[in-house]
Amino acid sequence: MSQLQYYAPGSVEDAVKALGAGGRAMSGGTDLLVQLRAGRLPPGPIVDLKNVAGTQGIRQENGGWIIGAATPAALLGEHAGLVAAWPGVVEGAGLIGSTQIQNRASLAGNLCNASPAADSVPALIAARATCIVAGPGGRREVPVQAIVTGVGKTSLGPGEFVLEIRLPPRPPRAADAYLRAIPRTEMDIAVAGAGADIVLDEAGVCQDVRVVLGAVAPTAVIVAGASAALVGFRLDEAALERLDSAAQVVCRPISDKRGTVEYRTRIAGVLARRAVAIAWERAEKRA
Repeated sequence: MSQLQYYAPGSVEDAVKALGAGGRAMSGGTDLLVQLRAGRLPPGPIVDLKNVAGTQGIRQENGGWIIGAATPAALLGEHAGLVAAWPGVVEGAGLIGSTQIQNRASLAGNLCNASPAADSVPALIAARATCIVAGPGGRREVPVQAIVTGVGKTSLGPGEFVLEIRLPPRPPRAADAYLRAIPRTEMDIAVAGAGADIVLDEAGVCQDVRVVLGAVAPTAVIVAGASAALVGFRLDEAALERLDSAAQVVCRPISDKRGTVEYRTRIAGVLARRAVAIAWERAEKRA
């Protein structure tokens, strides 16, 4: 890293130019710098996005929320409005490393590092969040689930980077949650994770749901059978059993030192049940 070049552009245009010339985007650096020092990535120019206009801060717009892509994760938990609207998204962000790490780490960095075990990603996909991607062709809006294409791989083209992450407006009686399982009590990588977002009607019956699993496939995976398991029903053991089975069906994990294929598959169903139960209880309180 003795020949390392560092750029801190102040505009989208300058950032796109630097990235198009071979630079590596850095929203926080908590993954990128570690990988460079370990020799897992070849040396190359670093383009720090924290000074680019629009990449910092949290604001509400048209009922939804906009989070600058380089906003430190620690700030999400300190924003009362965001915590009230999207507690599950904040829970996922709050599990990215230690307190020190969270003062640098960002949602966009956690997403674009493209780890299957990224804690913020299942909750963002469950929330139907989108990314504003800036690049040589201008700006485009992309669902979060379309960004990561494989382990360490994204759909971003040359010169492109995530500028903002957007969360939609909340309907009444809606809430989300995120849970993970780890071998230790803290500071570890998820064996499995589950994000859930749910909308109830006035009678407490599920009207809409999305459940997303992490660390059980090369990318975060949407539980396709969650709607069939829960929509039109109240929360009971039969509904949760259906969800558990639907969650296990979509799992494609590996065995490693943190857990076997069988354990990851089973715990994914358990986490899906628990995350939905928490989100359901939160939604009922918003009635």
